Amino acid sequence: VRAPTDTGVRAPTDTGVRAPTDTGVRAHDGSPNGHAGGGIDGVTILVVDDDFGNSFALSALLERSHAEVIVAASGAEAIAVLARRTAIDIVLMDIMMPEMDGYATMQAIRTMDGCRFLPIIALTAKALAGERERCIDAGASDYVPKPVDSIELLAALRMWLPKVAPAPTS
Repeated sequence: VRAPTDTGVRAPTDTGVRAPTDTGVRAHDGSPNGHAGGGIDGVTILVVDDDFGNSFALSALLERSHAEVIVAASGAEAIAVLARRTAIDIVLMDIMMPEMDGYATMQAIRTMDGCRFLPIIALTAKALAGERERCIDAGASDYVPKPVDSIELLAALRMWLPKVAPAPTS
């Protein structure tokens, strides 16, 4: 006799889906859910990823670093966000998305008014030779491989964000 909550359905051991405690964002030491520090206070970041778990993990990391995060679940949604909101400082773009992938989305963004020089960091688990160059050719400013290392991501963000002049001292 089975308990009513036991459906008898068993998931394969490797589904490719990470458990909620493993967000895919890695600290420098490789531990899950690490926090690498700030340096992006007040920055508005558009995260484009069709995977809720990835968007959630990236948002959590970036919000802990005091950034404002806007999430788009598709390329078309990202384009719509950028069309109505000009105060986006940088875009984190997943490459492998259905319908409109990250390459096509970046190419479309580059044709939009005011977005030609908008920093876009491509995020992909594709570890193929030439992937970085393919992302850059499609319109990315930079490339960070998945699983995302939080220190590497924050360093890339800082590198592409406009420099803020220090407050004057009296």
